[in-house]
Amino acid sequence: MSAAASIITYSHYIDGAWAEPSSDERFDGLNPTTGEVWYTAPLGNEVDVDRAVKAATAAGRDPAWRDLSQTQRGKLLRRLGDLVLERVEDLARLETLDNGKLLRETTGQAKRAPEFLYYYAGLADKIQGQVIPGARVDLLNYTRVEPLGVVAAIIPWNSPLQLAMMKIAPALACGNTVVVKPSEHASASLLGLMPLFEEAGFPPGVVNLVTGAGAAGAALVEHPGVAKVAFTGGTESGRRVAMAAASHFAGATLELGGKSPQLIFEDADPQGVAMGLMAGVFAAAGQTCVAGSRAFVHASIYDEVVERVARRTAAVKVGDPLDDESEIGPLAIEAQRDKVEHYVASAQAEGARLAAGGRRPPDRPRGWFYEPTVFADVDNGMTIAQEEIFGPVLGIGRFESEEEAVAIANDTRYGLAAGVWTNNLQRAHRVAHALDAGTVWINTYRSLTPLSPFGGFKDSGLGKENGVDTIREYTRVKSIWLNLSTEPIADPFVGR
Repeated sequence: MSAAASIITYSHYIDGAWAEPSSDERFDGLNPTTGEVWYTAPLGNEVDVDRAVKAATAAGRDPAWRDLSQTQRGKLLRRLGDLVLERVEDLARLETLDNGKLLRETTGQAKRAPEFLYYYAGLADKIQGQVIPGARVDLLNYTRVEPLGVVAAIIPWNSPLQLAMMKIAPALACGNTVVVKPSEHASASLLGLMPLFEEAGFPPGVVNLVTGAGAAGAALVEHPGVAKVAFTGGTESGRRVAMAAASHFAGATLELGGKSPQLIFEDADPQGVAMGLMAGVFAAAGQTCVAGSRAFVHASIYDEVVERVARRTAAVKVGDPLDDESEIGPLAIEAQRDKVEHYVASAQAEGARLAAGGRRPPDRPRGWFYEPTVFADVDNGMTIAQEEIFGPVLGIGRFESEEEAVAIANDTRYGLAAGVWTNNLQRAHRVAHALDAGTVWINTYRSLTPLSPFGGFKDSGLGKENGVDTIREYTRVKSIWLNLSTEPIADPFVGR
C-alpha cells in the first residue's frame, strides 16, 4: 500500500505480500463521518480471486503448513493474538474511520479479537479422530479429522475485524488456508491485519485478501478451488452464496439477518429494561445482526417503559465517533441512511407513534448521521416489525400474556437472537426454551464469547460459529480400515 496526498492506496494481499491488481479499477473508501475519500482499493475480479485461491491451495499443500503439528499451529495463532493486542489502537481507528462505529466500540472489539485466536489455539491440538469398536479383532477401524482446504471468508462492513476472527481462527486451527473478501464499504482494518500473519510466522499464502465488490465475492464463492464458504451478511445475499457454493459442493456457514425480539415481563425493572433495550438496538448505530429492534412489553408497565426509553433516547449525543463524548456515530453507508429514512416513513404511514428521533440531526450536515429513533404502538404485522432495518430504530409493542408474547416473538421469518427480561426464573427458562432463536439472552443482551456457539435458525442462517462445534464446520472425517491379520479379508457385509 502507499499514501499520496493523504489518501492511502491499498493493494490486494496475496501469498504473503502486497499484490498489484490485475486491472486499474478501484473503489473509494469513504469516511462516514465526513463523506470524504480517505483510501482507495482495487476492485478485484476473477483473475485476482483465482490468483489468491491458487496461492492458498499451494500453501495448503506445502509441507511448511501441511506438516506443521497441531500444537505448532496453536502457537502461531497465539502469537498472532499477541500481535493484534499490540496493534489494537491502530486497528480500531482504521475501523472507525471506515464504518463510523464509536472508537470505544471498535477498540473494545479489537481487544476481544485475540480471544478468538487464543481459544482456537488451545483447541488446535485437541482435534482428534477415534478408534471405532468392531466385531472382528483382526480389523482396525479409525477416523482421521482433516482440514477441508481453502476457506473463503466473506466479511461484512459492520464489525469486520471481529467477524473475520470468528472465521479465520477456527479455519486455521483446523489446518485450512483462507482467502478473505472484506466489504468494499469497510476493508481497511482487515488490510491492516494482513501483515501480522507473516509477522506471527504463518507461511506465505496461508491467509490472503482480495478487495472488491460483489463481483469479487461471487468469483470467490464460485471458484472450484474453494472447499468452504464462511459468510456473514444479509439473508438474500446468503441465499445466493449458498446456491453458488452448492454448485461445486462447497460447504457453507451462513450468519445472516435478524429481527430479534425483546420480551419485557411485568416483574422486570423498567429503568434497567430501558437501558438494556437501548444498548441492544443502538450499539453500532443499530448496524448489528442481533439488534433487538422489536420490543414487546407487558401492558402493565408498557407506558412507563416507553416513556423511559423515549426520554433517554432523545438525550443521546450523536456525534463524531472519534469523540469520547459521542454516544452514537453515523451510519456506515449513505445508502443505509436512506434505507433507514424509508423505514421510518413507512412506520409513520402504517400508524406507529414516533416517540423519539426520526430525522437527520440538524447539527450534523456532513456525514451519514441519523438520530436514534423509537416508535411506540407497534403492531407485529407492521413493516418495521418484520423487516430488518439495520439502523438505530426501535419499535415497541405490547402484550397481555406469556403465550401471546412468545407467539409474537416467533412470528417472523428470522431466528437469530432474542431477549427476555423477567425476575421469574421459571418463566425465564420456559420462555427461552419456547423462543425460535439461536441465541437467547435473559436480563442481558449482546453478550458474546468464542466459547459459545452462535448462529441462527430459519432465515437467519445455517451452521454455527464459535465454540467447539465449529471444528466440525471446518474439517472432514475420513474412515480408515486396517487388516491386522496375515490373510486377506473379504467380508460380504462390509462395504456397499
